Amino acid sequence: MKTLVECVPNFSEGRRPEVIAAIVEAMRAVPEVRVLDVESDGDHNRSVVTLVGPPGAVQEAAFRGIQTAATLIDLDVHRGAHPRLGATDVVPFVPISGVTMADCVALARDLGRRVGEELGIPVYLYEQAALRPERVNLEDVRRGEYEALKAEIGVNPARDPDFGPKTVGKAGATIIGARPFLVAFNAYLNTDDVGIAQKIARALRHSNGGYRYVKAMGLLVAGRAQVSMNLTDFTQTPIHRVVETIRSEAARYGAAITHTELVGLIPQQALVDAAQWYLQLDVFEAGQILENKLAALNEGAPTGFLDAVAANTPAPGGGAVAALAGALAAALVAMVGRLTVGKRRYADVQDEATAAVTQAEKLRTALTARMDEDSAAFNAVMAAYKLPKDTPEAQESRDAAIQSALRRATAVPLATARDALAALELAHRVAAKGNVNAVSDAATAAWMAMASIQSAALNVRVNAAGLQDAVQKETWLAELDAILARAQGLLTEVQTVAAQRAGISIPA
Repeated sequence: MKTLVECVPNFSEGRRPEVIAAIVEAMRAVPEVRVLDVESDGDHNRSVVTLVGPPGAVQEAAFRGIQTAATLIDLDVHRGAHPRLGATDVVPFVPISGVTMADCVALARDLGRRVGEELGIPVYLYEQAALRPERVNLEDVRRGEYEALKAEIGVNPARDPDFGPKTVGKAGATIIGARPFLVAFNAYLNTDDVGIAQKIARALRHSNGGYRYVKAMGLLVAGRAQVSMNLTDFTQTPIHRVVETIRSEAARYGAAITHTELVGLIPQQALVDAAQWYLQLDVFEAGQILENKLAALNEGAPTGFLDAVAANTPAPGGGAVAALAGALAAALVAMVGRLTVGKRRYADVQDEATAAVTQAEKLRTALTARMDEDSAAFNAVMAAYKLPKDTPEAQESRDAAIQSALRRATAVPLATARDALAALELAHRVAAKGNVNAVSDAATAAWMAMASIQSAALNVRVNAAGLQDAVQKETWLAELDAILARAQGLLTEVQTVAAQRAGISIPA
């Protein structure tokens, strides 16, 4: 079984897309870590990121996110509707597969120690990683928020951190823990009376006599009263029960739910449970869900990504597809290398074939991760263009954000082109010396790499057109031209070698 752990770090920034992008990219850069979701809210001034991957890789990604946030977020000026204790407010680890809760507790405590020692940030452990019973509940640790902690840490022993200094800087403190899967769920009411939302939250939450696995508070968000909730065990307190309670409690005050929202991801079973209840499907099996049947039939196929590309949304788009083409090229090179290693006929190239497999796998990992990076870079550009520009200061901030986002949106496909060229170099090597029975696969790898390079090049040129830094633009475009020229020469050589070894002719 593949070991997978989920981490859902919450950052105290939801208004500056360039800051959010920088934090996410720092985490995404860790090999084998996948960023599944990024949710930002300007009213809460908070972003929630969902990561998955092997335990050690996810732990490293979380550290890098905390490190980056500490340099970019100042709690002394931060304001938002959501309670917070630090730039990186809370970092929970959640077991997914092949990982126990005890493993996640160990991850949380190891990360807490490292953050405290290396970054000088006070760390508090919560939920199942807590070292003190009074710190199990997140709200107890965060009570009074950053401002209270700043006044009490080093003075009140009850506020001494589990790791790190007994002083707090502008990055505040970070709360790290381990817990089961949590559903972050909000309900909006047709009123701006936040008092109604607060009364409903009081009726819902366990600490006031409500449901055992519900934490709730009332907020004013986008001009509407919001009941903001964390459902800590949807199998014990299902979503539909919470929604119906909100509905009945709101009716007491002449209010109603206008809509609800999820923050981050949700297990499919939670939605199935709600559908069963509302539709009264008393006799039902998971196998009756069409997508479950199709997933069983198409296990291993990249249908999720293809569906996302085909959807009526601009991302993932051409840049992500370019990265996929490069990753496929690297995967084919690795295949040809593995079909060569261990064959007596190719004993004289064993070291080269083994090295090619190692390098190809590194490129495949990098290019696969860049599929998400490209979408994130594009989304950051779109977010920057949507920033307000109604005052000179706002216009200046917007312009800076646009330039920062465009630089990233140019740099990402350029990196794709670099890696795809490296894959093409490897394709040339295995086409010439690898297992002759797989020479067509090596040639296909070369063509896929070329498609990746040309597609990435188009994205580089489109995004570079908006850059104001002429020196940087010309440097990048010159490098791109060199990559394209080298790639064309290599592709021609691979075709020639493949044709000769396969004993066929390839039309010019």
